[in-house]
Amino acid sequence: MDKLEAISPIDGRYRRYTEPLAEFFSEKALIKYRVQVEGEYLIFLSEHPQIGTRTFSEEEKGLVRKLYDVSTEDATVVKAIEVKGYGKIKATNHDVKAVEYFMKERLKGTSLENSLEWIHFALTSEDVNSMAYGLMLSDSLEKVILPTAQQLYEKIEGLAHKYKYAMLARSHGQSASPTTFGKEMKVFSSRMRRQLDQLNNHEILVKLNGATGNYNAHHVAYPTVDWLAFTGDFIEKFNAGRKIKLKPNLITTQIEPHDTYAELFDNLRRLNTVLIDFNQDMWRYISDEWVTQRPTEGEVGSSTMPHKVNPIDFENSEGNLGLANALFGYFSTKLPVSRLQRDLSDSTVERNFGVALAHSLIGYKSALKGLGKIVLNEQRVVEELEKHPEVISEAIQTVLRREGSEMPYERLKELTRGRKVTMDDFKVFIDGLNVSDKIKEELRQITPANYTGIANLLVKI
Repeated sequence: MDKLEAISPIDGRYRRYTEPLAEFFSEKALIKYRVQVEGEYLIFLSEHPQIGTRTFSEEEKGLVRKLYDVSTEDATVVKAIEVKGYGKIKATNHDVKAVEYFMKERLKGTSLENSLEWIHFALTSEDVNSMAYGLMLSDSLEKVILPTAQQLYEKIEGLAHKYKYAMLARSHGQSASPTTFGKEMKVFSSRMRRQLDQLNNHEILVKLNGATGNYNAHHVAYPTVDWLAFTGDFIEKFNAGRKIKLKPNLITTQIEPHDTYAELFDNLRRLNTVLIDFNQDMWRYISDEWVTQRPTEGEVGSSTMPHKVNPIDFENSEGNLGLANALFGYFSTKLPVSRLQRDLSDSTVERNFGVALAHSLIGYKSALKGLGKIVLNEQRVVEELEKHPEVISEAIQTVLRREGSEMPYERLKELTRGRKVTMDDFKVFIDGLNVSDKIKEELRQITPANYTGIANLLVKI
């Protein structure tokens, strides 16, 4: 299928952004992860001294692990087993059972033929899925999502350190005590850092305890085996070199309750919300011409208005992050809820993890693209600040409070509220104050450009 025929824009219009995620969230990728889980489980069984399968040679382990390199042809065979049958195998109408039969089919005629019934021994499909989805999330976050989000963080953090110019602040849309563009960027990078740190230390709970979570089949076959230790040791095998680690959940129903999925998706939603806020602020700075965008050769901003350079990258980012968050919100409320020991409503939801992460990835890359075009319009920022000398009224009334002057707030309110004032108005006001010449000189030194507190120090934190 050509990408122009794709129903979803993440596989069509935005494929250039989302293609790295196909390695983790395509149907072929899910099959690959399931084969890997089943294969490593089979090998682990062969290595356990109390379990009846024979010990595999290194060559035989290699035969199993060779199956992990799932080709498109292999994946097509698995889907055929599931949907219509393949050779003498009748259609299973069950995707995990299809993987089991595929592995048995591929290992027929090898030295492992006498061990094929150990594939999927004592497991339920949800044991395989829990591990597979845990690995998919861990790998995709570590290799694609977090590096891109980190890149965006570093870009915003770089802006924080680059721009130290005083800038008019707005609260409730009105002029407010000055800030710096850099410090406002630091607000976003600081918020991002907190969410990224949590994501980098996230752990995903997975299960390996059978049909209703009690190790029924495991225990009836091998009552002397410590299945809890077995589970922990098996899952730990997958954590070597892994940043976002898997941990066993020993207390479950047929499904792992997905609480750590919900925590993960809520974390991603918080990160995306920070960036939606960032995109909206950047949009406003561009609209006010405090930030300008370098035009790209050949680009068109409007089909009819030749002059336009639209902030489309920040708008695109905002829209995609909003879509991602809608899905993350649903995942977080839906997945931890399951009727009694199991229902299948989580399965189709899990298949859409890649959709939400793809919209997030588009959002991050679009914001990065937008940031690659922007320049702070220093002249416009200075001009706008100088138009609003009323912002130093806070400073003057605060110093007068320090000096014990009577009702300084009320006097400054009378001078400035709802009125257009100039620096000359403040000069006249200061000259008429009943304070020492030293204090008057101190007040005269206050300007909108230097009334930024410790903004430049805060950027270094």
